[in-house]
Amino acid sequence: MNQTRAALAEDRFASWPKLPARLALLAFALLLVMSALVPITAGKQDIVTKDFVENLAGTEVPGAERPRDDDLALYDTVIERIGKGENYYTVVAEEHRRSDYPVTPGWAVRLPTLAYLAMWLGPVGQMVAAIVLMLAVLKAWWDRLAEEAGDPRTRRIGLALVFFGASLGLNRYYFVLHELWAGMLIALAFGLHRPGRKWGAALAVTALALAIREHVFPFVLLLGAMAVWRRNWKEAAAWSVLAVAFVGLLMAHHHYTALQVLPTDRPSPAWLEIRGLSGWLSNVALSSNLRFFPHWIAGPLIVLALLGWAGWRTAAGVFGTLLYLGYGLAFMLAGRPDNFYWGAVVAPVMFLGLAFAPRALQSLWRGGAGRCRFHVRGKDSSSRSR
Repeated sequence: MNQTRAALAEDRFASWPKLPARLALLAFALLLVMSALVPITAGKQDIVTKDFVENLAGTEVPGAERPRDDDLALYDTVIERIGKGENYYTVVAEEHRRSDYPVTPGWAVRLPTLAYLAMWLGPVGQMVAAIVLMLAVLKAWWDRLAEEAGDPRTRRIGLALVFFGASLGLNRYYFVLHELWAGMLIALAFGLHRPGRKWGAALAVTALALAIREHVFPFVLLLGAMAVWRRNWKEAAAWSVLAVAFVGLLMAHHHYTALQVLPTDRPSPAWLEIRGLSGWLSNVALSSNLRFFPHWIAGPLIVLALLGWAGWRTAAGVFGTLLYLGYGLAFMLAGRPDNFYWGAVVAPVMFLGLAFAPRALQSLWRGGAGRCRFHVRGKDSSSRSR
């Protein structure tokens, strides 16, 4: 009985009346069909991505693993050269020009944090760090699911789904990719965070993620906004200080990058490119283990995961819903097709929502049929809506 009460308390759609439930089901059905139909594409990287996936799946495609992708090879060279004592900004500008990549504006050049970490750690150290980070993510979410998942079975399924997403962090081919580490660190910070009472460790982990990739900034802003909403001024102040410190760091980065710009350097193409639903689904699917699935399965799984987050009526569920909706909207409006790897910032834990999707669908179906579940005088009941 206690487990049933807990499940009802954590089910956002359990008491929805007929009309809202039917409208939600209709919207979900339309989005599900659209997600199965829209293309999942990575622009000029389509061939490279397809061949690399086929190699991992066991089909031989000569040359797919090597030569290295151009951008990854660039980071390899930068790490090698700063390891010999060269200045990061001088090196990165020269390598960008050599690879015909833009140097301006400053957004086109990555922050130096990951390059120095990779240099200090070396290949073996990077693998050890990746393993430790993945285990930390699993432990953090095992603990958080114990508090918020509702029942042991959902907790086990949820952890398996976290592993499905976070296991990409062990792919050494992408160790120089900033989004890979930033996404894993966000996954850890999200799992460690407890609103209003346990956020110090999450703050430290998020600070490292932010120093690696500026795409973590919306995560910081959302945590700060939620702290303000709860009127937890101490936590809100901490996230605000982190945000201000990062803006200062980013301004310094842009300054040092600008010093390397030559009159002949071409500016980067605009990142504002409205790709709609395809942009969101492509970014998440191609930068996660969903890249092994056909698009008509990968797209609906992303939509189902979001529904699961929306139906999970806990602090984690609310934050996850806002987080993945926000990034989803951003991916629809910004980023070129060959920027699909941005999705790795949010992919590691997003599929946890699939653990709660069946319950969300069942509750909406019951509500749409005129039967909603609700809690009355300490007992769980089912009743026809009147």
